[in-house]
Amino acid sequence: QVHLVESGGGLVQSGDSLRLSCAASGGVFKWYSMGWFRQTLGKEREFVATILPNGDRTYYADSVRVRFTISRDNTKNIVYLQMNNLKPEDTGVYYCAAGPYSDNYYYTGTDEYPQWGQGTQVIVSS
Repeated sequence: QVHLVESGGGLVQSGDSLRLSCAASGGVFKWYSMGWFRQTLGKEREFVATILPNGDRTYYADSVRVRFTISRDNTKNIVYLQMNNLKPEDTGVYYCAAGPYSDNYYYTGTDEYPQWGQGTQVIVSS
């Protein structure tokens, strides 16, 4: 069972960039699809981005597609979320999650990811 720890959140201004990291331990990282989700107060957790186990294919929510980049380093057991041109609506708690192995299917539902980190807060001021 993989253990996930996010870091890199903070308070930034609109237009700034942040890079979130998620360090994994306790499992075979290269077998997992990895996803990033976010949640704001009073709303359901929503999909942001996912990357397949070998790192060659990614998929994004429409709201972040051009601005965010997900990547992974299977030698370090880390998945990243580079967030550029941040907007106030990007504010929320960001979670990384580990999901099933896949060659070509993108997991985007919260119920498809069994393992979750504790989250890291991102606040974007206008």
